[in-house]
Amino acid sequence: MATAKKAAAKKSAAKKSPAKKAAPAKKVAAKKAPAKKAPAKKVAAKKAVPAKKATAKKVPAKKRTPNAAFMKALTPSPQLAAVVGSAPLPRTEVVSKLWAYIKKNKLQDSVNKRMVNADAKLKEIFGKAQVSMFEMAGLIGKHVK
Repeated sequence: MATAKKAAAKKSAAKKSPAKKAAPAKKVAAKKAPAKKAPAKKVAAKKAVPAKKATAKKVPAKKRTPNAAFMKALTPSPQLAAVVGSAPLPRTEVVSKLWAYIKKNKLQDSVNKRMVNADAKLKEIFGKAQVSMFEMAGLIGKHVK
């Protein structure tokens, strides 16, 4: 019987030890809860500050004026005139008409849309069979005066 009482005491001690561990965990959790509330107050205070800035009057932005260099009419070379026409045009219109020609004749590469496949007329302007849209503007500059 003495051994039975010892075994029962061990079982009850084993049952009590997890319960004791759970109790301190609750205390730790209770201590952490107020710590979470403190930063929330700081965040609320920060939200109030931008609200004051939003009420400040904003000055309307000035309308941009186009650069006169882009609006100057340039005469295209005979090779470029075959694509965009022979009348003097601003550089912006030359690029617009060139893109209209490229899209009309489906010369934009289907896989990489940044590349333009040159046909016979564009090959005279570009000097190669395929050109990136970024280098196209530089190549056009050689054909306008």
